[in-house]
Amino acid sequence: MQELLTPAQMAQADQLAVTSGVSSLTLMENAGQAVAFEIARRFPLQPVLVLCGPGNNGGDGFVVARLLIERGWPVRLALFGDREALSGDAAEMESLWTGPVETADAGMCAGFGLIVDALLGAGLSRKVDGRLAELIAAVNASGANIVAVDLPSGVDGASGLVMGAAVKAALSVTFFRSKPGHLLEPGSSLSGEVVLTDIGIPDRVLCDIEPEIFENDPHLWTLPRREASDHKYSFGHCVVVSGDGLHTGAARLAALGAARAGAGLVTIAGPRDALAVHAAHLTEIMLSPCETAPDLAALLEDTRKNAIVLGPGLGIGEATRALVLTALEHAPAVLLDADAITSFADSPQTLFGAIAARPGRGVVLTPHHGEFGRLFARADAPSKLDRARAAARQSGAVIVYKGSDTVIAEPGGRAIINASGSTLLATAGTGDVLAGMIAGLMAQGMAPVDAACAAVYVHGLAARAFARPGMMAGDIPALLPEVLGSLSV
Repeated sequence: MQELLTPAQMAQADQLAVTSGVSSLTLMENAGQAVAFEIARRFPLQPVLVLCGPGNNGGDGFVVARLLIERGWPVRLALFGDREALSGDAAEMESLWTGPVETADAGMCAGFGLIVDALLGAGLSRKVDGRLAELIAAVNASGANIVAVDLPSGVDGASGLVMGAAVKAALSVTFFRSKPGHLLEPGSSLSGEVVLTDIGIPDRVLCDIEPEIFENDPHLWTLPRREASDHKYSFGHCVVVSGDGLHTGAARLAALGAARAGAGLVTIAGPRDALAVHAAHLTEIMLSPCETAPDLAALLEDTRKNAIVLGPGLGIGEATRALVLTALEHAPAVLLDADAITSFADSPQTLFGAIAARPGRGVVLTPHHGEFGRLFARADAPSKLDRARAAARQSGAVIVYKGSDTVIAEPGGRAIINASGSTLLATAGTGDVLAGMIAGLMAQGMAPVDAACAAVYVHGLAARAFARPGMMAGDIPALLPEVLGSLSV
Protein backbone atom coordinates (compact mmCIF):
# COMPACT_ATOMS: atom_id res chain seq x y z
CA MET A 1 0.00 0.00 0.00
CA GLN A 2 2.74 2.44 -0.97
CA GLU A 3 0.39 4.64 -3.03
CA LEU A 4 -0.54 8.00 -1.54
CA LEU A 5 -3.77 9.65 -2.65
CA THR A 6 -4.61 13.33 -2.62
CA PRO A 7 -8.03 14.24 -1.20
CA ALA A 8 -9.36 14.61 -4.75
CA GLN A 9 -8.06 11.16 -5.67
CA MET A 10 -9.54 9.69 -2.49
CA ALA A 11 -12.93 11.13 -3.42
CA GLN A 12 -12.50 9.50 -6.82
CA ALA A 13 -11.67 6.18 -5.11
CA ASP A 14 -14.86 6.43 -3.05
CA GLN A 15 -16.92 7.11 -6.17
CA LEU A 16 -15.31 4.27 -8.11
CA ALA A 17 -16.02 1.92 -5.23
CA VAL A 18 -19.69 2.97 -5.22
CA THR A 19 -19.86 2.53 -8.99
CA SER A 20 -18.47 -0.99 -8.58
CA GLY A 21 -21.29 -1.87 -6.19
CA VAL A 22 -20.04 -0.92 -2.72
CA SER A 23 -22.61 1.16 -0.83
CA SER A 24 -21.37 4.58 0.27
CA LEU A 25 -23.18 4.02 3.58
CA THR A 26 -21.21 0.82 4.02
CA LEU A 27 -17.96 2.71 3.43
CA MET A 28 -18.95 5.30 6.06
CA GLU A 29 -20.02 2.62 8.54
CA ASN A 30 -16.75 0.76 8.00
CA ALA A 31 -14.73 3.96 8.46
CA GLY A 32 -16.42 4.76 11.76
CA GLN A 33 -16.07 1.16 12.86
CA ALA A 34 -12.32 1.26 12.14
CA VAL A 35 -11.88 4.38 14.27
CA ALA A 36 -13.97 2.98 17.12
CA PHE A 37 -12.01 -0.26 17.03
CA GLU A 38 -8.64 1.53 17.23
CA ILE A 39 -9.91 3.65 20.13
CA ALA A 40 -11.25 0.67 22.06
CA ARG A 41 -8.06 -1.36 21.68
CA ARG A 42 -5.66 1.47 22.52
CA PHE A 43 -7.30 3.49 25.28
CA PRO A 44 -8.99 2.63 28.58
CA LEU A 45 -12.69 3.34 28.90
CA GLN A 46 -13.09 7.05 29.68
CA PRO A 47 -15.28 10.07 28.87
CA VAL A 48 -15.20 10.88 25.15
CA LEU A 49 -16.14 14.00 23.22
CA VAL A 50 -16.88 13.38 19.54
CA LEU A 51 -16.73 16.57 17.47
CA CYS A 52 -18.47 16.28 14.12
CA GLY A 53 -18.41 18.59 11.14
CA PRO A 54 -21.12 19.07 8.53
CA GLY A 55 -19.65 16.77 5.86
CA ASN A 56 -18.80 13.10 5.43
CA ASN A 57 -16.03 13.30 8.04
CA GLY A 58 -18.74 14.31 10.49
CA GLY A 59 -20.81 11.36 9.30
CA ASP A 60 -17.90 9.09 10.24
CA GLY A 61 -17.95 10.78 13.65
CA PHE A 62 -21.62 9.91 14.22
CA VAL A 63 -20.74 6.26 13.54
CA VAL A 64 -17.82 6.39 15.97
CA ALA A 65 -20.02 7.86 18.70
CA ARG A 66 -22.77 5.27 18.18
CA LEU A 67 -20.37 2.33 18.25
CA LEU A 68 -18.52 3.60 21.34
CA ILE A 69 -21.85 4.00 23.16
CA GLU A 70 -22.67 0.41 22.26
CA ARG A 71 -19.38 -0.64 23.85
CA GLY A 72 -20.28 1.17 27.06
CA TRP A 73 -18.19 4.33 26.65
CA PRO A 74 -19.58 7.60 28.03
CA VAL A 75 -19.90 9.77 24.92
CA ARG A 76 -20.94 13.36 24.28
CA LEU A 77 -21.42 14.38 20.67
CA ALA A 78 -21.24 17.93 19.40
CA LEU A 79 -21.81 19.24 15.89
CA PHE A 80 -20.07 22.26 14.37
CA GLY A 81 -22.71 23.60 12.02
CA ASP A 82 -26.46 23.31 11.53
CA ARG A 83 -28.04 19.91 12.08
CA GLU A 84 -30.57 20.69 9.36
CA ALA A 85 -27.76 21.29 6.87
CA LEU A 86 -26.56 17.68 7.07
CA SER A 87 -27.23 15.77 3.88
CA GLY A 88 -26.60 12.46 2.18
CA ASP A 89 -24.80 9.75 4.11
CA ALA A 90 -23.89 12.11 6.95
CA ALA A 91 -27.59 12.86 7.53
CA GLU A 92 -28.39 9.15 7.44
CA MET A 93 -25.77 8.38 10.10
CA GLU A 94 -27.00 11.29 12.22
CA SER A 95 -30.49 9.77 12.15
CA LEU A 96 -29.12 6.56 13.66
CA TRP A 97 -27.64 8.47 16.61
CA THR A 98 -30.10 8.35 19.51
CA GLY A 99 -28.30 10.68 21.91
CA PRO A 100 -28.34 14.47 22.11
CA VAL A 101 -26.49 16.54 19.50
CA GLU A 102 -24.89 19.53 21.18
CA THR A 103 -23.50 22.63 19.50
CA ALA A 104 -19.73 22.46 19.34
CA ASP A 105 -17.92 25.33 20.99
CA ALA A 106 -14.53 26.01 22.55
CA GLY A 107 -15.88 26.00 26.09
CA MET A 108 -16.93 22.36 26.11
CA CYS A 109 -13.54 20.67 25.52
CA ALA A 110 -12.31 20.36 29.11
CA GLY A 111 -12.77 17.27 31.25
CA PHE A 112 -12.47 14.56 28.60
CA GLY A 113 -9.80 11.88 28.44
CA LEU A 114 -10.34 11.48 24.70
CA ILE A 115 -11.56 13.76 21.92
CA VAL A 116 -12.45 12.46 18.47
CA ASP A 117 -11.79 15.00 15.72
CA ALA A 118 -14.33 14.38 12.96
CA LEU A 119 -14.65 18.04 12.01
CA LEU A 120 -13.03 18.35 8.59
CA GLY A 121 -10.78 15.44 7.66
CA ALA A 122 -8.80 15.66 4.43
CA GLY A 123 -11.44 17.49 2.44
CA LEU A 124 -10.42 20.99 3.50
CA SER A 125 -11.15 23.65 0.89
CA ARG A 126 -10.50 26.93 2.70
CA LYS A 127 -8.56 28.47 5.56
CA VAL A 128 -9.76 27.69 9.09
CA ASP A 129 -10.62 30.79 11.08
CA GLY A 130 -13.19 32.27 13.44
CA ARG A 131 -15.15 29.99 15.76
CA LEU A 132 -13.72 26.84 14.20
CA ALA A 133 -10.16 28.02 14.82
CA GLU A 134 -11.13 28.78 18.43
CA LEU A 135 -12.62 25.30 18.78
CA ILE A 136 -9.46 23.68 17.41
CA ALA A 137 -7.31 25.71 19.79
CA ALA A 138 -9.45 24.53 22.70
CA VAL A 139 -9.15 20.91 21.56
CA ASN A 140 -5.37 21.19 21.45
CA ALA A 141 -5.27 22.81 24.90
CA SER A 142 -7.60 20.26 26.49
CA GLY A 143 -4.93 17.79 27.55
CA ALA A 144 -7.02 14.94 26.11
CA ASN A 145 -5.77 12.25 23.77
CA ILE A 146 -6.96 13.36 20.33
CA VAL A 147 -7.92 10.85 17.65
CA ALA A 148 -8.34 12.30 14.16
CA VAL A 149 -10.72 10.71 11.69
CA ASP A 150 -8.73 10.44 8.44
CA LEU A 151 -6.53 13.53 8.96
CA PRO A 152 -6.29 16.21 11.67
CA SER A 153 -8.74 19.00 10.88
CA GLY A 154 -6.96 22.00 9.41
CA VAL A 155 -4.21 19.99 7.69
CA ASP A 156 -4.25 20.01 3.89
CA GLY A 157 -4.21 16.37 2.80
CA ALA A 158 -2.35 17.15 -0.42
CA SER A 159 0.51 19.22 1.04
CA GLY A 160 0.61 18.69 4.80
CA LEU A 161 0.33 22.45 5.29
CA VAL A 162 -1.76 24.00 8.05
CA MET A 163 -4.70 25.97 6.70
CA GLY A 164 -4.96 28.62 9.40
CA ALA A 165 -5.27 26.31 12.42
CA ALA A 166 -5.00 22.56 12.87
CA VAL A 167 -5.67 19.83 15.39
CA LYS A 168 -2.62 18.09 16.88
CA ALA A 169 -3.59 14.42 17.11
CA ALA A 170 -2.01 11.53 18.97
CA LEU A 171 -3.54 9.11 16.47
CA SER A 172 -4.97 9.45 12.98
CA VAL A 173 -7.04 6.63 11.52
CA THR A 174 -7.19 6.85 7.75
CA PHE A 175 -8.81 4.73 5.08
CA PHE A 176 -7.76 2.76 1.98
CA ARG A 177 -4.61 4.80 1.34
CA SER A 178 -2.74 7.47 3.30
CA LYS A 179 -2.51 11.05 2.04
CA PRO A 180 0.65 13.03 1.26
CA GLY A 181 -0.36 15.28 4.17
CA HIS A 182 0.19 12.40 6.59
CA LEU A 183 3.89 12.33 5.65
CA LEU A 184 4.74 15.94 4.78
CA GLU A 185 5.49 18.43 7.53
CA PRO A 186 3.86 19.88 9.50
CA GLY A 187 1.05 17.43 8.78
CA SER A 188 3.23 14.48 9.73
CA SER A 189 3.92 15.83 13.21
CA LEU A 190 0.28 16.83 13.68
CA SER A 191 -1.04 13.41 12.62
CA GLY A 192 0.68 11.47 15.39
CA GLU A 193 0.63 7.73 14.76
CA VAL A 194 -1.11 6.99 11.46
CA VAL A 195 -3.13 3.77 11.19
CA LEU A 196 -4.23 2.76 7.70
CA THR A 197 -7.42 0.69 7.58
CA ASP A 198 -9.40 -1.26 4.98
CA ILE A 199 -13.00 -0.06 4.62
CA GLY A 200 -13.97 -2.10 1.56
CA ILE A 201 -12.68 -0.02 -1.36
CA PRO A 202 -11.31 -2.50 -3.93
CA ASP A 203 -7.66 -2.04 -4.89
CA ARG A 204 -8.59 -2.18 -8.57
CA VAL A 205 -9.84 1.43 -8.44
CA LEU A 206 -6.16 2.46 -8.46
CA CYS A 207 -5.97 1.40 -12.11
CA ASP A 208 -8.29 4.28 -12.98
CA ILE A 209 -6.69 6.76 -10.58
CA GLU A 210 -3.07 6.03 -11.61
CA PRO A 211 -1.32 7.47 -8.52
CA GLU A 212 2.01 9.23 -8.99
CA ILE A 213 2.87 9.77 -5.31
CA PHE A 214 4.15 6.99 -3.09
CA GLU A 215 5.48 6.37 0.39
CA ASN A 216 9.09 5.18 0.32
CA ASP A 217 9.21 1.47 1.04
CA PRO A 218 11.47 -1.49 0.10
CA HIS A 219 8.70 -2.80 -2.16
CA LEU A 220 9.47 0.09 -4.53
CA TRP A 221 13.09 -0.92 -5.14
CA THR A 222 15.45 -3.90 -4.96
CA LEU A 223 18.89 -3.72 -3.38
CA PRO A 224 21.84 -5.13 -5.35
CA ARG A 225 22.53 -8.82 -4.78
CA ARG A 226 25.86 -10.60 -4.84
CA GLU A 227 26.45 -13.84 -6.72
CA ALA A 228 29.31 -16.29 -6.27
CA SER A 229 30.85 -15.31 -9.61
CA ASP A 230 30.91 -11.58 -8.83
CA HIS A 231 34.07 -9.59 -8.12
CA LYS A 232 34.76 -6.07 -6.91
CA TYR A 233 34.28 -4.48 -10.32
CA SER A 234 30.84 -6.12 -10.53
CA PHE A 235 29.74 -3.60 -7.93
CA GLY A 236 31.12 -0.48 -9.52
CA HIS A 237 33.77 2.09 -8.80
CA CYS A 238 32.58 5.29 -7.14
CA VAL A 239 34.65 8.48 -7.24
CA VAL A 240 34.26 11.23 -4.66
CA VAL A 241 35.82 14.58 -5.57
CA SER A 242 37.42 16.27 -2.57
CA GLY A 243 38.00 19.88 -1.64
CA ASP A 244 41.37 21.23 -0.53
CA GLY A 245 43.39 20.15 2.48
CA LEU A 246 41.40 22.33 4.87
CA HIS A 247 38.07 20.86 3.78
CA THR A 248 38.39 17.08 3.64
CA GLY A 249 35.89 15.69 6.13
CA ALA A 250 32.81 15.86 3.96
CA ALA A 251 34.43 13.91 1.11
CA ARG A 252 35.55 11.20 3.55
CA LEU A 253 32.03 10.85 4.89
CA ALA A 254 30.69 10.52 1.35
CA ALA A 255 33.36 7.95 0.46
CA LEU A 256 32.57 5.86 3.53
CA GLY A 257 28.87 6.08 2.71
CA ALA A 258 29.55 4.76 -0.80
CA ALA A 259 31.74 1.94 0.47
CA ARG A 260 29.33 0.84 3.18
CA ALA A 261 26.47 0.96 0.67
CA GLY A 262 28.32 -1.76 -1.21
CA ALA A 263 30.33 -0.10 -3.99
CA GLY A 264 33.10 -2.46 -5.07
CA LEU A 265 35.74 0.28 -5.10
CA VAL A 266 35.77 3.87 -3.91
CA THR A 267 38.33 6.53 -4.82
CA ILE A 268 38.71 10.01 -3.41
CA ALA A 269 40.12 12.33 -6.07
CA GLY A 270 41.45 15.74 -5.08
CA PRO A 271 44.38 18.09 -4.57
CA ARG A 272 47.56 16.56 -3.19
CA ASP A 273 47.38 18.46 0.08
CA ALA A 274 43.92 16.99 0.63
CA LEU A 275 45.05 13.47 -0.24
CA ALA A 276 47.73 13.67 2.44
CA VAL A 277 45.02 14.35 5.02
CA HIS A 278 42.78 11.61 3.67
CA ALA A 279 45.66 9.12 3.75
CA ALA A 280 46.04 9.65 7.49
CA HIS A 281 42.40 8.62 8.05
CA LEU A 282 41.55 5.98 5.45
CA THR A 283 42.63 2.47 4.61
CA GLU A 284 40.11 0.86 2.23
CA ILE A 285 39.42 4.04 0.21
CA MET A 286 41.80 4.69 -2.69
CA LEU A 287 43.27 8.11 -3.45
CA SER A 288 43.97 9.79 -6.77
CA PRO A 289 45.41 13.25 -7.56
CA CYS A 290 42.96 15.57 -9.29
CA GLU A 291 43.59 19.31 -9.33
CA THR A 292 41.59 20.52 -12.35
CA ALA A 293 38.70 19.67 -14.65
CA PRO A 294 41.10 18.19 -17.28
CA ASP A 295 42.54 15.97 -14.53
CA LEU A 296 39.03 14.74 -13.76
CA ALA A 297 38.34 14.06 -17.44
CA ALA A 298 41.50 11.96 -17.62
CA LEU A 299 40.51 10.07 -14.46
CA LEU A 300 37.10 9.24 -15.91
CA GLU A 301 38.64 7.76 -19.06
CA ASP A 302 38.67 4.57 -17.02
CA THR A 303 35.09 3.55 -17.79
CA ARG A 304 34.98 1.26 -14.78
CA LYS A 305 34.64 4.44 -12.70
CA ASN A 306 30.90 4.57 -13.20
CA ALA A 307 29.56 6.91 -10.49
CA ILE A 308 30.82 10.19 -9.08
CA VAL A 309 29.97 12.49 -6.17
CA LEU A 310 30.71 16.21 -6.34
CA GLY A 311 29.89 18.88 -3.80
CA PRO A 312 30.69 17.85 -0.22
CA GLY A 313 33.42 20.24 0.95
CA LEU A 314 34.33 21.07 -2.62
CA GLY A 315 34.07 24.85 -2.44
CA ILE A 316 31.84 27.28 -4.32
CA GLY A 317 32.91 28.92 -7.56
CA GLU A 318 34.16 28.56 -11.10
CA ALA A 319 36.51 25.66 -10.38
CA THR A 320 33.66 23.59 -8.97
CA ARG A 321 31.42 24.48 -11.92
CA ALA A 322 34.10 23.24 -14.30
CA LEU A 323 34.46 19.97 -12.38
CA VAL A 324 30.68 19.44 -12.42
CA LEU A 325 30.37 20.09 -16.15
CA THR A 326 33.26 17.70 -16.81
CA ALA A 327 31.63 14.99 -14.70
CA LEU A 328 28.33 15.46 -16.50
CA GLU A 329 30.11 15.05 -19.82
CA HIS A 330 32.05 11.92 -18.93
CA ALA A 331 30.59 9.99 -15.96
CA PRO A 332 27.77 7.44 -16.35
CA ALA A 333 26.11 8.40 -13.04
CA VAL A 334 26.51 11.76 -11.29
CA LEU A 335 25.42 12.92 -7.87
CA LEU A 336 25.58 16.65 -7.10
CA ASP A 337 25.30 17.90 -3.54
CA ALA A 338 26.08 20.98 -1.46
CA ASP A 339 28.70 23.21 -3.13
CA ALA A 340 28.15 21.59 -6.53
CA ILE A 341 24.57 22.84 -6.41
CA THR A 342 25.27 26.27 -4.93
CA SER A 343 27.98 26.95 -7.51
CA PHE A 344 25.25 27.20 -10.16
CA ALA A 345 23.04 29.59 -8.19
CA ASP A 346 23.76 32.38 -10.68
CA SER A 347 23.46 30.17 -13.76
CA PRO A 348 21.07 27.27 -13.15
CA GLN A 349 20.29 26.93 -16.84
CA THR A 350 23.94 26.09 -17.48
CA LEU A 351 23.58 23.12 -15.16
CA PHE A 352 20.20 22.08 -16.53
CA GLY A 353 21.50 22.30 -20.08
CA ALA A 354 24.43 20.03 -19.25
CA ILE A 355 22.04 17.52 -17.69
CA ALA A 356 19.79 17.64 -20.76
CA ALA A 357 22.83 16.93 -22.96
CA ARG A 358 23.26 13.46 -21.40
CA PRO A 359 19.89 11.71 -21.88
CA GLY A 360 19.71 8.24 -20.40
CA ARG A 361 22.57 8.80 -17.95
CA GLY A 362 21.53 9.34 -14.38
CA VAL A 363 21.88 12.59 -12.43
CA VAL A 364 20.73 13.05 -8.85
CA LEU A 365 20.64 16.41 -7.03
CA THR A 366 20.41 16.30 -3.23
CA PRO A 367 19.63 19.83 -1.96
CA HIS A 368 18.51 20.79 1.52
CA HIS A 369 16.02 23.66 1.66
CA GLY A 370 18.61 26.44 1.46
CA GLU A 371 20.41 24.90 -1.53
CA PHE A 372 17.08 24.20 -3.20
CA GLY A 373 16.14 27.86 -2.97
CA ARG A 374 19.39 28.95 -4.57
CA LEU A 375 18.82 26.85 -7.67
CA PHE A 376 15.09 26.72 -8.27
CA ALA A 377 12.77 29.66 -8.84
CA ARG A 378 9.78 27.94 -7.18
CA ALA A 379 11.49 27.58 -3.82
CA ASP A 380 8.80 29.70 -2.17
CA ALA A 381 5.81 27.71 -3.49
CA PRO A 382 3.80 26.46 -0.50
CA SER A 383 3.94 22.70 -1.06
CA LYS A 384 7.26 20.89 -0.70
CA LEU A 385 5.89 18.10 -2.85
CA ASP A 386 4.98 20.52 -5.65
CA ARG A 387 8.36 22.24 -5.37
CA ALA A 388 10.25 18.97 -5.69
CA ARG A 389 8.23 17.77 -8.67
CA ALA A 390 8.61 21.10 -10.45
CA ALA A 391 12.38 21.06 -9.81
CA ALA A 392 12.71 17.56 -11.25
CA ARG A 393 10.88 18.60 -14.40
CA GLN A 394 12.90 21.80 -14.72
CA SER A 395 16.31 20.23 -14.14
CA GLY A 396 15.85 16.85 -15.80
CA ALA A 397 17.41 15.22 -12.72
CA VAL A 398 16.13 13.11 -9.86
CA ILE A 399 15.64 15.51 -6.95
CA VAL A 400 16.22 14.43 -3.35
CA TYR A 401 14.72 17.37 -1.44
CA LYS A 402 16.10 16.62 2.00
CA GLY A 403 14.51 17.13 5.38
CA SER A 404 12.55 15.21 7.97
CA ASP A 405 10.03 14.62 5.15
CA THR A 406 12.48 14.01 2.30
CA VAL A 407 10.82 14.02 -1.13
CA ILE A 408 12.36 12.15 -4.07
CA ALA A 409 10.98 13.34 -7.41
CA GLU A 410 11.52 12.17 -10.99
CA PRO A 411 11.35 14.40 -14.08
CA GLY A 412 8.32 12.43 -15.30
CA GLY A 413 6.23 13.47 -12.29
CA ARG A 414 6.43 10.47 -9.97
CA ALA A 415 7.32 11.40 -6.39
CA ILE A 416 8.17 9.38 -3.29
CA ILE A 417 7.91 10.71 0.27
CA ASN A 418 10.17 9.18 2.89
CA ALA A 419 8.99 8.52 6.44
CA SER A 420 11.94 6.56 7.86
CA GLY A 421 13.89 9.62 8.96
CA SER A 422 15.01 10.55 12.46
CA THR A 423 15.70 13.82 14.24
CA LEU A 424 19.18 12.40 14.93
CA LEU A 425 19.99 13.15 11.29
CA ALA A 426 19.82 16.89 12.00
CA THR A 427 23.59 17.16 12.44
CA ALA A 428 26.48 18.20 10.22
CA GLY A 429 27.71 15.69 7.67
CA THR A 430 24.76 13.31 7.51
CA GLY A 431 23.89 14.63 4.04
CA ASP A 432 27.43 13.87 2.88
CA VAL A 433 27.03 10.25 3.96
CA LEU A 434 23.70 10.09 2.12
CA ALA A 435 25.27 11.48 -1.05
CA GLY A 436 27.89 8.75 -0.97
CA MET A 437 25.28 6.08 -0.32
CA ILE A 438 23.21 7.09 -3.33
CA ALA A 439 26.25 7.15 -5.60
CA GLY A 440 27.46 3.85 -4.17
CA LEU A 441 24.15 2.22 -5.06
CA MET A 442 24.18 3.78 -8.55
CA ALA A 443 27.69 2.38 -9.03
CA GLN A 444 26.18 -1.06 -8.39
CA GLY A 445 23.68 -0.55 -11.21
CA MET A 446 20.61 0.76 -9.43
CA ALA A 447 18.56 3.28 -11.37
CA PRO A 448 19.03 6.82 -10.02
CA VAL A 449 15.56 7.11 -8.50
CA ASP A 450 15.77 3.63 -6.96
CA ALA A 451 19.23 4.34 -5.55
CA ALA A 452 17.97 7.61 -4.09
CA CYS A 453 14.91 6.01 -2.51
CA ALA A 454 16.85 3.08 -1.10
CA ALA A 455 19.64 5.24 0.31
CA VAL A 456 17.24 7.73 1.93
CA TYR A 457 15.25 4.90 3.50
CA VAL A 458 18.32 3.04 4.80
CA HIS A 459 19.92 6.30 5.99
CA GLY A 460 16.87 6.93 8.16
CA LEU A 461 16.81 3.38 9.53
CA ALA A 462 20.50 3.62 10.42
CA ALA A 463 19.86 6.73 12.50
CA ARG A 464 16.95 4.99 14.22
CA ALA A 465 19.20 2.02 14.96
CA PHE A 466 21.59 4.37 16.79
CA ALA A 467 18.55 5.30 18.89
CA ARG A 468 20.13 7.71 21.35
CA PRO A 469 21.30 11.31 21.47
CA GLY A 470 24.79 12.28 20.39
CA MET A 471 24.91 10.56 17.02
CA MET A 472 27.44 12.06 14.60
CA ALA A 473 27.51 11.65 10.84
CA GLY A 474 30.56 9.43 11.16
CA ASP A 475 28.51 6.91 13.14
CA ILE A 476 26.21 6.17 10.21
CA PRO A 477 28.52 4.19 7.86
CA ALA A 478 29.23 1.57 10.51
CA LEU A 479 25.49 1.07 11.03
CA LEU A 480 24.75 0.43 7.34
CA PRO A 481 25.79 -3.24 7.00
CA GLU A 482 23.32 -4.43 9.63
CA VAL A 483 20.48 -2.33 8.22
CA LEU A 484 21.20 -3.40 4.64
CA GLY A 485 21.44 -7.00 5.78
CA SER A 486 18.04 -6.84 7.43
CA LEU A 487 16.49 -5.62 4.16
CA SER A 488 18.26 -8.19 2.00
CA VAL A 489 16.92 -11.28 3.76
